[in-house]
Amino acid sequence: MTSKIGRRGALALPALLLPLAARAQAAWPDRPVRFIQGFGAGGTTDIVARLLAPSMSAAWGQPVVVENRPGAGGTLAANTLARANDGHTLMLLNNGFAVSAALYRTLPYDPRADIEPVAMVASTGLVILAGPNGPKDMAELVAQAKARPDAINFATVGVGSTQHFVAEAVQGAGGFRMTHVPYRGTPAAIVALRNGEVQVVAETASAVLGQIRGGEVRALAITSGQRSPLLPEVPTVAESLGQPGFDIVTWYAIGVPAGTPPAVVQRITAMAQAMHGNAELQARLGALGLTPRAPGTPAETRAAVHAEMARWAEVVERTNMERQ
Repeated sequence: MTSKIGRRGALALPALLLPLAARAQAAWPDRPVRFIQGFGAGGTTDIVARLLAPSMSAAWGQPVVVENRPGAGGTLAANTLARANDGHTLMLLNNGFAVSAALYRTLPYDPRADIEPVAMVASTGLVILAGPNGPKDMAELVAQAKARPDAINFATVGVGSTQHFVAEAVQGAGGFRMTHVPYRGTPAAIVALRNGEVQVVAETASAVLGQIRGGEVRALAITSGQRSPLLPEVPTVAESLGQPGFDIVTWYAIGVPAGTPPAVVQRITAMAQAMHGNAELQARLGALGLTPRAPGTPAETRAAVHAEMARWAEVVERTNMERQ
């Protein structure tokens, strides 16, 4: 009799555990959430993460702590996310995640299998910047670069970053060459530009609006297909180089480790939908030069990010860019 009761108890145990597991997932998060991003303080990814964190915390009733893990074009942070097993680590992905998948021969994680992009947040164009005494427009920059191939230095936030790839794409479109000098963050790159260590910087518009408006740097062109409403006087790369169809923006999306329970993913996407409907938050994103993006479903977000990986892989192939 005792053995029969034991067998019944054993058979009933999974049924008892299922409601407990469901309640545990429904209660997620039950402790602070780590929100990592792969670039230095002051850059656009950092700004966006810190802008989103309070809304995420309010929605979930737990602190959301932004953690900067800069280096290697965001791959250090992505590896941290891929290996996270605490159930409470998220990442603000950007184009750098897709670019790294195309640029690096080997990565310590599988960008398609180990990380799940689940919700889009926003996008923004990038600007090609010169110092206040540098070229006055893209035509002058192209002329100088063609006269002295590789003599002009351009700075980005790192090898394999979106800024790096976009600058390479602009050079390909204009038929000129510069020398890449990576820095560990936007502030360092801007200081180098102002000091004359480099002559050009490629950076997201939202990260350098203050410096542009203050006259510290000059915006030569923006990479999006349309001019920015915040910088209407700045022409597009397509206009400047006579390259119709040139349209590159960097995007921001929330990512989780592969295998995250569907109920947790649902809570994250519901929060992203709520943020998209928050007029105050969207206005703050817009004031930074960011275009809010509808989160979409996890499947749609995944497909969009994987398509970006394929796009940048084609750029690497077409431009004969050296893979790392």
